[in-house]
Amino acid sequence: MAEAWEQRRSGEEISRPLDTRPPFEKDRARVIHSAGFRRLQAKTQVLGISEGDFHRTRLTHSMEVAQVSRGIVYTLREQLKNVNHPLHGALDKLPRVGLIETIAFCHDLGHPPFGHGGESALNYMMRDDGGFEGNGQSLRLVACLEAHKEGFGLDLTRRALLGILKYPAALDNLKRKKAPAIPGRLEEVRISDWRPPKGYMSSEGEIVSWILSRLSVQDRDRFTEIVTPTEDFTNAKPRYKSLDASIVEIADDISYGVHDLEDGIVLRLIGYEQWIEEQAYDAEWASQFGLGSYADITKDLFGDSEDARKKVVGDIVHALITSVELRNDTSFEEPILALNAGLSSPAEKLLRSLKELVVRHIIKLQTVQTIEYNGQYVVMSLFEAMSSDPQRLMSPHFVDHYDGAPTPMRKRVICDYISGMTDSYASRMFERLFRPGFGKVFERL
Repeated sequence: MAEAWEQRRSGEEISRPLDTRPPFEKDRARVIHSAGFRRLQAKTQVLGISEGDFHRTRLTHSMEVAQVSRGIVYTLREQLKNVNHPLHGALDKLPRVGLIETIAFCHDLGHPPFGHGGESALNYMMRDDGGFEGNGQSLRLVACLEAHKEGFGLDLTRRALLGILKYPAALDNLKRKKAPAIPGRLEEVRISDWRPPKGYMSSEGEIVSWILSRLSVQDRDRFTEIVTPTEDFTNAKPRYKSLDASIVEIADDISYGVHDLEDGIVLRLIGYEQWIEEQAYDAEWASQFGLGSYADITKDLFGDSEDARKKVVGDIVHALITSVELRNDTSFEEPILALNAGLSSPAEKLLRSLKELVVRHIIKLQTVQTIEYNGQYVVMSLFEAMSSDPQRLMSPHFVDHYDGAPTPMRKRVICDYISGMTDSYASRMFERLFRPGFGKVFERL
């Protein structure tokens, strides 16, 4: 089965003289050199890229997620080296560093311009055509759209695609029973009504079938189970994820909760008054992992010393990484489905509290929300314009894809075009289309 996870969907492996890299290292190189990865430098993480040049973008965030993911793998490896660990025999099932970095680099690859506002905007515009979700678009990019091998995207290994898949359920199977009423104008769309469920688009159903084809029928059926809500206006969600996806998810949460908190402190969006709302700091857990008292870390976070702040941020990240544990669900036959990473209870409570702090005092900030509203309107307006006359308004590359696509997939091509835009490209395109006097014939977008 190990060889099956290293297989590529094309069935081919490029061989170059003296190239000794294993398959997962080749995956990593393909992602780093992809156009989608480079575009992350100009896409919003939490604060828009036009707000300054200090805080994280999608690219720097993805690099930090990769680094934290590496740390988690090393932590789990050390735990499992202990012959008395109940999962000692699973040591060889842990992902290699090149593999986990590949998945981490890809985890936000499919996110559109303007963050989650852009994601919900595209989901609204695609509501009758398969929907849109950032993780699902990441899979679509690496498996179909990116340039490496025509028809296969980057042609990554099966295990890398399994980790990138993350949510093994189709959006069409996760949609709530009742949808909100459709407003008459784009300005009236409440984006909170159109946040997508977490899953893949049905257009990638064949790819997902290939990824899961090496599993037993029992494992495949169980792995793709969904949790169905009782409320009519709540989306369903997948029940399980693979080992590699669980590691990257924790790394993503750590980067979001701690590093975005650091951005908020430096940019003075989060001060001492907001910080003291945090009540989940477990002193006993903290001392076990070398963290100081709550008073000590508060002093370092909000003091005058940048060095002290950076050190305490690093200490918190280290404590969270080393609190990751491996769990085993014996109902699965395949080890990389049975094994999942999770945080100890005190670490999980602290991280949840930090993430909530970021949401309350950065993401829900009125100025941030108005920028997000502007971004969602730009995305929806571009989609509406492109749909009216795609051959005229899209780039030649996407026009070729549009003309060659079957009718039911043509809106998906428009969605691909817009989701691949950076924040600045989308803004310039909007100005060129809708604001008189902006844009010149010989001015490149």
